[in-house]
Amino acid sequence: MTTEIPRWFTSSYSDNGGQCVEVATNLVASRGVVPVRDSKLSDSPVLDFSAAAFAAFVDGVKAV
Repeated sequence: MTTEIPRWFTSSYSDNGGQCVEVATNLVASRGVVPVRDSKLSDSPVLDFSAAAFAAFVDGVKAV
C-alpha cells in the first residue's frame, strides 16, 4: 500500500466563477485511479475513477 497523497489540480480553463472540480492525476501510476473532488470545498467527499474511465470522460468532453 502506498502512502502517496493526492496533489490536487484545477484546470486553467476553470475560471468560471468557482464551479469546478479538482483532480489528482499523480495517483494514476501508483493506484490506477484519478481522485476527483469539489474545488470549492477541500474537505468534500472524493470520488475515485479508474484511469480508463477518467480518460474516456475527458475524451467525451473534448468531442463536444
